[in-house]
This record gives sequence, C-alpha cells and structure tokens, in this order.
Amino acid sequence: MALVVFLRGVNVGGHRTFRPTLLAAQLQHLDAVNIGAAGTFLIRQPISQERLRAELARHLPFDASITICRSGEIVELASRDRFAAYPARPDIVRFVSVLPRRPRPMPALPMTLSADRRWLVKVLACHGRFVLGVHRRQMKVIGCLGALDRVFGMPLTTRNWNTIAAIATRLAESSSDSARPLARAGP
Repeated sequence: MALVVFLRGVNVGGHRTFRPTLLAAQLQHLDAVNIGAAGTFLIRQPISQERLRAELARHLPFDASITICRSGEIVELASRDRFAAYPARPDIVRFVSVLPRRPRPMPALPMTLSADRRWLVKVLACHGRFVLGVHRRQMKVIGCLGALDRVFGMPLTTRNWNTIAAIATRLAESSSDSARPLARAGP
C-alpha cells in the first residue's frame, strides 16, 4: 500500500527551504513522487512508516514535522465532493488540514475564525484525521490556520484541496498501471 507524506512548514516565506524534486530523486528506491512545492510526496514502494520517517529525516537538511497517511485514507477522502456548497472561487481557498491522529475530544464544528468582523477561516467538518474548510485569500489567514493547532490540540499540516485531488489522481493512475498485464517479451 502506498503512503502519502505531508511535511509541515517547509518552503514557506524563505524558511526551511529545500528542493522537493531533489528529495524525491534521493528516495527513488521508494518510488517517491513529488506533488507540488510544499513538501508532499507519494511513496509507492512498501515501507513501514517508522522506516520512512527515518529515511526522510536522513535526507532533509532540517528537522521537520512529518505526517504520513495510508493511500486509502486519501482515496476515501477524495471519493466525494466534500466542498459541494463551496465551489472554487478566486477569493476563496478550499483546504484540508491533516492531523497526526483523530482528535479526542472533537471540537464543535462548524466553526469560524475572524478578524475585523469578517470571517477568514471556516472549518466545515472533520473526516477522520482530516479537517476540511475554506479560507479567504488574505495574509491574516496564516495566523487563523495556526490557531487551529490550539483548537485541535495538535499540529495540523494544511494543503489546498487541489493538492489532495492531485494525490488521488496519481494514486488512481498508479493502481491502473499496476492492474495492467505485463507485456511478454519474445514470441
């Protein structure tokens, strides 16, 4: 089963920068695929989460918070239109924050985080260890997303919904590739 890696707080504002394509190349023995520039990887070779964490730590030039999900969790999350009531708009970003584990107790949802009497972040739902929401495209949002760590009692790693959809697409492509019969060599 494939694993999906989310690195937290890398390549943001010039801090903890690295080249994800280089890391994917260093992890080619794990059939690693880089998804975007924010530190998201698909690992297609079987490996335990503990060994994968050690591999990542060995190759990263800094300490990083690493969250790992099984591919089935992402496929199940992306199997439904979780944002039907919030269609894509230029001023609104649909996001998913990944928790290290399912929160207990669960905060009351939905919730809205505001600044200056105008909402900035709306947390819509929690699906397992995934927090789904929307936010306005403004710089003040970073502070509101950071506040979610306190609300859930653990660090969240946030990605755009488009990144989750891209991962699900790559997983579907990988599974269809492995389902194809191998071409036979020779007569």
